[in-house]
Amino acid sequence: MQYSADGQSDGTATVQFPRPGFLASVFRDLGAENGQEPDGAAADRPRGGATGDGPSGDGPTGDRPTDSGPTGNGRTDNGPTGNGPTGEGPSEPGPGEADPDEAVAAHARAATLTHHRTRAVQAEHDRLADLLRRAALPVSAMDFESQLRHYQPRPYPADGPGGGAEEESEPRWQDFAPAEPPVADPEGGPSRRLLDSGYQRELAQARLTHQRALREWRTRRAEAGSPAADESRRAHEAAEEARARAVREYNETLEECRRAYRLAEPAAVESLLERALAAAETATQDLPAPCRAVFRPLTRTAVLDLDLPPLDLVPSLAGYRLAPDGDILPVPRPPADRATDYLRLVARLALRALQAADAVDTDEILAGVVLNGWLRGPATAEPLCLVSVDADRDALARTRLLPPGTPYEERDDEGVYADAEQDEALVRLRQLGAAVTPDPYDRAGVRPAAQAGATVPAAADLSANEFAQLVRDLLTRGGIAQWSVRLRGPAGLVATGEGAPGTSLPGRWVVWASRDTGSIGAEQIETLAEAVGEESAERGLRLTTGRFTEEVLDLTAEEGRRHIHLIDGDGVRELAHTHLGLPLATGG
Repeated sequence: MQYSADGQSDGTATVQFPRPGFLASVFRDLGAENGQEPDGAAADRPRGGATGDGPSGDGPTGDRPTDSGPTGNGRTDNGPTGNGPTGEGPSEPGPGEADPDEAVAAHARAATLTHHRTRAVQAEHDRLADLLRRAALPVSAMDFESQLRHYQPRPYPADGPGGGAEEESEPRWQDFAPAEPPVADPEGGPSRRLLDSGYQRELAQARLTHQRALREWRTRRAEAGSPAADESRRAHEAAEEARARAVREYNETLEECRRAYRLAEPAAVESLLERALAAAETATQDLPAPCRAVFRPLTRTAVLDLDLPPLDLVPSLAGYRLAPDGDILPVPRPPADRATDYLRLVARLALRALQAADAVDTDEILAGVVLNGWLRGPATAEPLCLVSVDADRDALARTRLLPPGTPYEERDDEGVYADAEQDEALVRLRQLGAAVTPDPYDRAGVRPAAQAGATVPAAADLSANEFAQLVRDLLTRGGIAQWSVRLRGPAGLVATGEGAPGTSLPGRWVVWASRDTGSIGAEQIETLAEAVGEESAERGLRLTTGRFTEEVLDLTAEEGRRHIHLIDGDGVRELAHTHLGLPLATGG
């Protein structure tokens, strides 16, 4: 029974536990933290007395009838109970007040969502780093030798694993008989072996195996002469003959393509190049970057059109952060970093395509390669050229297209991404004289080095290297040897050469060739005459795809300028048809 402060019983029963501290030990075993008092534990404490503890809101007195008189701690029984200020649990929020537990839970949910979104962004960064690594892997050469097929005959199944068609011999007992056990007593005789139980079991098993093999052999012999077996063998031989014929016809077709390739036929060269370019994409099949090839036999140059990946492939965010007010805010990356990452991927794709074209040209048909990287998509009405490379064979041979050693190395001081000026792929691309957009996200395009649309190109459609190669081929066929280029630019070149005696172009020459749409004036002829004197040459040649003014024609007819020779656009086209047997379209 419980008693009030005056010592009278109040009629409420008190539960007695077997020993003091029972609930404390139970909650300690359940893992409750030290210093926490379980609900209802206050009911075990004695009320009143020297301790002065008042009634607990969670104790058994919380539901008893209230008195108007004072209790042991000076409070009335109809004071606050349950979760009031003296109770064990938290107080209920008042009107207009937010629940602190709900606020903490909302903050935890926002923090978890922020973490998951940041992890998703990090996964995008990891995928980009993996694409950069795989795009830098070296490609295998897809030349004609690697594409040859070989026929390996398959044996008829009934002939056994050896594939032989020889008649199978009858199974002999000697091949199945077990080895006899050693004789312990030489004088015992063979009767001793008959008493060996192990030997007898082996002997019985060997006889069963021999009988089974003998039956199978007799069955095969009986079936070998049946019409069904003969038909099966004939079908197998017909299938093998068809396989051998298919391999032979494929190799013959491949050899025809090789002969056409060596003759620089455009269809054969383009077919081989596109096979090599498609094989180079196997390392990044999840990143479509098709590349088409057009071969121009006039300049022996391949023009490659590479479709670049979309701009949104590079992550635009570094992650997410949780604001003090609970909002989840994105953390954008600097625009320069995003542009650099995209250009690094573009540089690796461009170098891979150049390497594939250079590796497949084992017969050295190509004099150069032009690569244009195009950004296509719904955001751009017209394709936008972001990178353009004009490289001749010598430049490709001098430049290592991929970094040596490990294709991609992550440095501790820079993380996954590197600065554009220090990225090795971009450095090697610029060493080839490539034009690269400064900002792909600003849609800043570059001028393509050459256009691949025209089947018969005009002079304006050629790249700088193509035009230089065309002029060199024309004049070399005319008799000028020891060709040496002194200056070269997008519009033309200045070179020197030596003509052998007895040819149509004897002596030492200074050649000034340019692609022009207008007329050449007399001041350029005077400049060429000065260059002839400085080079101690005998003659000068002014070649243009445009035309000359009447003043220039009159000037070169004078006595002091007769060593200057002129070739206009019509003359260039005539030389191409005469010496190269190939047309050059009219146009600027």
